[in-house]
Amino acid sequence: MAKNPQSTSRPPRDKAGASVVGWLLLGLVAIFGGLYVAAHYVAGDKVPRNTTVSGVRIGGHPQAEAAQRLQAGLADTVNRPIATTIDGTPVEVDPAQAGLSVDYEASVAEAGGEESWDPVRLWNYFTGGDASEAEVSVDDAAFQGYLATLDEQHGTAARDGAVGFDGARVVKKDAVTGKALDPGDTLTALRTAFLEDEPGTVALETVDVAPAIDAGDVQEALDGFASPAVAAPVTLSFDGSGVKVFPADYTAALSLVPTDGELVPTLDAAKLSEVVDARITQGAPVDASVALVDGRPQVVPAKPGITFDEEELEAGFLETVAKPQGERTLALTAKVAEPAFTTQDARDLKITEQVSTFTTYFPYAEYRNINLGRAAELINGTVLKPGETFSLNGTVGERTEANGFTKGYIINDGILVQDLGGGVSQIATTTFNAMFFAGLEDVEHKPHSFYIDRYPVGREATVAWGSVDLRFRNDTPYGVLIQASVTPSTPSTSGVATVTMYSTKYWDITTTEGPRHNITQAKVRRIDDLKCHPNEGYGGFDIDVTRSFTPVNGNTETRPDEVFSTTYIPSDTVVCTNPDAVDE
Repeated sequence: MAKNPQSTSRPPRDKAGASVVGWLLLGLVAIFGGLYVAAHYVAGDKVPRNTTVSGVRIGGHPQAEAAQRLQAGLADTVNRPIATTIDGTPVEVDPAQAGLSVDYEASVAEAGGEESWDPVRLWNYFTGGDASEAEVSVDDAAFQGYLATLDEQHGTAARDGAVGFDGARVVKKDAVTGKALDPGDTLTALRTAFLEDEPGTVALETVDVAPAIDAGDVQEALDGFASPAVAAPVTLSFDGSGVKVFPADYTAALSLVPTDGELVPTLDAAKLSEVVDARITQGAPVDASVALVDGRPQVVPAKPGITFDEEELEAGFLETVAKPQGERTLALTAKVAEPAFTTQDARDLKITEQVSTFTTYFPYAEYRNINLGRAAELINGTVLKPGETFSLNGTVGERTEANGFTKGYIINDGILVQDLGGGVSQIATTTFNAMFFAGLEDVEHKPHSFYIDRYPVGREATVAWGSVDLRFRNDTPYGVLIQASVTPSTPSTSGVATVTMYSTKYWDITTTEGPRHNITQAKVRRIDDLKCHPNEGYGGFDIDVTRSFTPVNGNTETRPDEVFSTTYIPSDTVVCTNPDAVDE
C-alpha cells in the first residue's frame, strides 16, 4: 500500500532553528542585562554628569563626594554676610547666627544623586543633569533668637497698658505700639539672598506690633473695675453692725493682672483680711496674761473676739467693690474668735508669789540711764511657760537707735570702747542673778572678760548682739513672770536696776563662793588713737561659785550642786599717748 504524503513528519532541522532562536534571545537578554548592571555600576550612585547646584558642578560623582564638592564650592558664599537695611539703617546679617545653613546631602539627593536601578535614572546620568538650587535649612530657635536681637536693636518693644492703684488713686499706664521685623517676610528675604551670586542689599522693614493689652483693654478695666473700686468705701455687714473699709486701705489688696489679652481684677485675700482685721476693733481676741496688780501677780482674763468668715469676704469682695454707690455692702457671717491662751491656761501657770529678786547699782552716765531703761522696758512683763527658754537678745532685740538705744562703753579686746547699747550687760547681770536664785536652768551665759566690782563676783553676764546671749530655761512645772525696772542715776546718786521673778517656789537656793586663785597681773597698754579711754588697770583671777538646790512645796526632785567657774583676765592700764585724743 502507498504512504499518504500529508502525514509525513516535519524535518529535524526545524527544531534546530527554534532552539537557535531561543538561545539567541537568551543571549541578548544576558548581554543587555550585563550592560544594565555595568551601567548601574558606573552610574547607579552618581549624580548626573551635567548637574550643577547653586552654580557648583557636582555631576559624575558619588553622593558623598558630590556633597563634599558642593560644600567646598559654597564655602565662601555661606560664610558671606548678608547686606541688609532695616528701615534704611545698614545692617550686616551673619547667616550662621541667623540659623541659615545648607543641607549638602539633601541638595545632592534632590539633584539626582541617590543610588537607583531605575533605567531612566541611569539613562539621565549619561545624557541629563540640571541646574538646581541648594537646599537651605533653618534652625528655627537660632533664627527667632537672632530676630529678637535685631528687634531689640532696631525696633521698639510693644508695651502693654496697665491699671493699678496708689492708695485711693487709680494709676494708668498707656499702651504703646511697638515696631518689629515680620518673621515670615524676614526669613523669606534672607533665604533668597543667602546663596545668590550677587544678592545686593536686602531691604527689611519693621511693622507695627500691637500690645497684648491695648488702649481698649485699659479703658474697659478703668470703666468696669478700677474707677468704681476707688469711688467710695465698702461696708461689711455682720453681727448687726456695719464696718466701713476705705479705698486707701483696701486697694493694696487689689490688682489688675494681664490674662489672655485682658486686665483681670485679682484679690490678695491675705492682705484684705489684714485690712479688715484692723478695722474691726472688737474683732481680735485677747489672750489671757499675768501681770502685777498692787504688787501681786494676778491673772488678766482672756477675751473672745468677733471675727468674720474670710472665705465669704474673698468670694464677694471683688464684685462688691465694683458696684455703684448705694450697693457697696457685703454681708458676712460673724464668727466667735477664741483666744489662743485662755484664762484657765493662765491660771494653770500658778504664778502666785515672788520667787527671786536681784538688784544692782550703777554710776551716773546718761547713756546707762537710756540703755538700761530701754532694755528693762522690753524685758518687763515677759512670761515664761514651763519648758520655754528666755533669750535676752531675742527679747531686747538689736541695740540700734531705732530700737531706742544710744552709744555707750562696752568691753572689746580687754579695753573699753564705744558702741550702741553700752551698759546693757548691767541688765544681763541683774537678770542672770534673778534666774540664779529662782533655780532656773542656765543655758548660756558669758561673764565679762575682766571683773567689774559693782557686779557679784562669778555671778554676772555680758551680752553682744549676734554673738553673746543670756539664755535660761524654765525647767519648773510653773510659769514665771519677769518684772524689770530701772531707777535712773543722777550726778549725785547711783542708778538702780532690779529684776524680780514670780512663780510658785520650787527650790530654795543657796550659794557659796570659793577663794580667788590663779592671780594674773595687769599690763600697761599705750594707745595712739584719737579716740581713747584711759583706764587704771587691775589683775585677773579665777573663781568658783556654787549653786545648791533644796526642794520645797512638795517638790520631790533632787539636783546636785552646780559649779560656775569663771576666769577674769587682767584689766589693763590704758595710757592715751595721742595729745589730741578725746575720751568719748
